[in-house]
Amino acid sequence: MGGLRIVSHGSGVFSDRKDAGRLLADELEYLKGKEVVVLGILRGGIIIAREIAIRIGAELDIVLSRKISAPMDPELAIGAVSESGKLFINKKTASYTGADNTYIQEEKKRQVAEIKRRSKLFRKIRPKISLERKEVIMTDDGLATGATMQAALWAARQEHPEKLIAAVPVGPEETLEELTRDADEVICLKAPYPFNAVGQFYLQFEQIEDKKVLSILKEYNENKGEKYKYGSA
Repeated sequence: MGGLRIVSHGSGVFSDRKDAGRLLADELEYLKGKEVVVLGILRGGIIIAREIAIRIGAELDIVLSRKISAPMDPELAIGAVSESGKLFINKKTASYTGADNTYIQEEKKRQVAEIKRRSKLFRKIRPKISLERKEVIMTDDGLATGATMQAALWAARQEHPEKLIAAVPVGPEETLEELTRDADEVICLKAPYPFNAVGQFYLQFEQIEDKKVLSILKEYNENKGEKYKYGSA
């Protein structure tokens, strides 16, 4: 079980995802100089990931793994399928929810199709980075149930990273505590109570489209190793 670090229990808001990403990067400065990969969960998480990556000198990549949801409960993860198609199932949760092998294979097929669609779109810009023996930061713009983050951590763990860190701007404390079972470290800027929705903690929380993700990846490639143009994208 990993450690949990909550910076504040306050309910203040971030101006936007870039603001949240910069503040979160401040808490991850201790990783500067190490071999780190920052993974952004699509789609809002890519903006958080970019801000962290450029400030600590890390590699930037996206999460294409998909969660396998429980029958009749799309918010509950019973497993995950990785970008390579490798399947991880939490057998205890799957059994409890009545997810038999037929259901799991059908759900895997559906999620693999979406992974392939996204891979065709994004991997021509940003080829996948190996996570083996690297320190990995998994991030999103916030957590609610934590199911997507949990599934992403399950998938990343199969690549044998040196350390797996879940880092987010905001989320409920109980969800953060649950993630300590799957991450070596969990870091969150704000864990307010009560917690209703991620969007309530942002002044600007616009929908992120695929073309925005492509723009971020292209810009990162172009500026990698150079002084980053903070005002762009």
